[in-house]
Amino acid sequence: MIRDDIKTALVAAMKARDTTTTAAIRLIQSSIKNRDIELRTASAQPDDDLLVTEVMQKMIKQRRESIEMYQKGNRPELAEAEAAEVAVIERFLPKQMDEAEAKAAIDALATELGAASVKDMGRVMAALKERYAGQMDMAKASGLVKARLG
Repeated sequence: MIRDDIKTALVAAMKARDTTTTAAIRLIQSSIKNRDIELRTASAQPDDDLLVTEVMQKMIKQRRESIEMYQKGNRPELAEAEAAEVAVIERFLPKQMDEAEAKAAIDALATELGAASVKDMGRVMAALKERYAGQMDMAKASGLVKARLG
């Protein structure tokens, strides 16, 4: 499980006195804990690895936006700190599909579902989220699906 990998990495980073990694991992754990608290009242609990992956992908998206803002604001030292956090977070994510693999998966799924027009985009996206959650950036996948069906 990803949670176990994160805990193990935290202990290793603390022993190595790697403050940057330790701080980033503690942020990850904090975000996961917040998400767990949000889901306490939910009727259906998602798969644990899927939940952790979603939290980390959201964290990466936030940091990339921050990096962009810091670069525009001429604050390279802050952008570098955010980039270091992104590198730590990405260590725990499952391998992401590259664009060619994503296109192949979308083509296969669209053919399987018989999707022919943009009207079928919702069905294809739902199936993608079900089968490839955590392996594919759904924002990019949405554009690829639209291009495939359009």
